[in-house]
Amino acid sequence: MEAGSKRRLTAGAAALAIAGWTLRDVPAEFGGKASGERLARMLRSPRFHDGTFHNSVPSSVAVPSGPPPQVVREMIGNRDRRHPAGPVPLVAHPATPESTDGVSAVWYGHAGTLVEIEGRRVLFDPVWSKRVSPSQLVGPKRLHPNPVPLTTLPALDAVVVSHDHYDHLDRATILELTAAQTAPFIVPLGIGAHLERWKVPAERIIELDWEEEAEVAGLRFTATAARHFSGRTFRRNDTLWGSWVVAGAERKVFYAGDSGYFDGYARIGGEHGPFDLTLMPIGAYNRNWPDIHMTPEEAVAAHLDLGGGLLLPVHWATFSLAPHPWTEPVERLRVEAKATGVRLALPRPGDRVDVGKTPEEAAWWEL
Repeated sequence: MEAGSKRRLTAGAAALAIAGWTLRDVPAEFGGKASGERLARMLRSPRFHDGTFHNSVPSSVAVPSGPPPQVVREMIGNRDRRHPAGPVPLVAHPATPESTDGVSAVWYGHAGTLVEIEGRRVLFDPVWSKRVSPSQLVGPKRLHPNPVPLTTLPALDAVVVSHDHYDHLDRATILELTAAQTAPFIVPLGIGAHLERWKVPAERIIELDWEEEAEVAGLRFTATAARHFSGRTFRRNDTLWGSWVVAGAERKVFYAGDSGYFDGYARIGGEHGPFDLTLMPIGAYNRNWPDIHMTPEEAVAAHLDLGGGLLLPVHWATFSLAPHPWTEPVERLRVEAKATGVRLALPRPGDRVDVGKTPEEAAWWEL
């Protein structure tokens, strides 16, 4: 191991010591720290050097440790517009597949989506907690309830996580899924240490680097690139982030996770596409972090790069994570999709989208 990597890998322990904590004292919400073979795999990754993971396309500016002052002012001054004007309409749809050869999806809010592909069920980035934070007393709070209890989900074939930020990896949800389901958790490198600390059995954890793949329940899962970052505590980028390709015998789905726009989408589309369905993030963008979250227009461009069929927008409506108005992401998305001829699905949280049918076009967010 290089000296620089050793210094970076001990930085987290040093920060804990300064705070008067030991690793044993760290709250479980923060997750775990890779060791043994998990750490060895991280160190072998082409993405890992100088002690952290890196994007394939560097960000033009450093990711801020907190919202810049002007963003804080915008969020305070724009508070009313950042929340829905009334109760968000929800659909408690029975999550059972309508066919064994097609693709359908149920969007539960934010990034949490249940995709059914050729009769198999894959749950992406489930978050059922009230807040996306290490504490349920502070932090971004839900703008609408969950459409259904987590315990009512059908038997899953896989749970897929894109990265370890609190709005994508939620300890309480993972604990409940571990108890109620038998499906494996498919995650980027390093996140297995979080799951192990949360008592997920090792045999249910599948960790992948970009362009590695695993076969589960007759589906092929490939970890692909994203332009983002990671971290739940003092340090950043000590676990990998990514997007995901899920391929059945005939059908394919792409989930972008969190990402800024970059030329990797065209490469992913060329190597793994085209896709019947793409799940693309459209919210939480801001001019202060243009390289880590896409605008709605960039989400459409990425969808086209990927060779996507139907675009299902995610990462909006459920948590207020940026100063833009609550309805702005979907309104901008509709304009751009119409201008480019992209087919959209805009379901209420909890409603089903069948890729083979004409999506409903009601503007339910106009409360």
